[in-house]
Amino acid sequence: MSNTENFECGYVYHIYTHANGKDLIFREEENYKYFLDKLLKYIVPIAQIYVYCLMPNHFHLLIRFKGLDQVRNEDEHKYLMKQFSNLLNSYAKAYNKKYNRRGALFLDYLKRKRVDNEKYLIKLLHYIHNNPINHGFVVDVNDWKYSSYRSYINFSKESKIERKEMMQYFDTINDFIEYHKSNVEYDFLTIE
Repeated sequence: MSNTENFECGYVYHIYTHANGKDLIFREEENYKYFLDKLLKYIVPIAQIYVYCLMPNHFHLLIRFKGLDQVRNEDEHKYLMKQFSNLLNSYAKAYNKKYNRRGALFLDYLKRKRVDNEKYLIKLLHYIHNNPINHGFVVDVNDWKYSSYRSYINFSKESKIERKEMMQYFDTINDFIEYHKSNVEYDFLTIE
């Protein structure tokens, strides 16, 4: 699972990137909301979003690219990367203007790993939602407002998050909650 593998339609990917240097990507609540709006605009048309977590200096996404009829095989990666480029560039441009800053906001590459088995998929669900705990921002996963976790536990509310796919691994919402409280060993490659 390399960070440079090409995107392909129909597959699940863990996607993540960091701010450039010691910069923050999100300074205030308005930044998180604006980024989520851009995520809906650029990524939802090409992918189902299963899980997300936005942290002050990085973010994680777990998505499945849709089968896109308008894209030929050799153009898939380029087309899908363009959508992420549009997301990050539009966000960075607005952020730089708002905070009167210059230069790259994000690292110059988007880290990505194709998810090729269910065990890895379920561990990523836990890892991404528990990221704010792992970084010391909150003690309880439910206390972090900028992840998809609350969308899952409020399943009756409409959401742009594709929750059915992940919920098939849990009998009840309570099982989902308990899984997030459990200790899960992350035996996959080091991720940030």
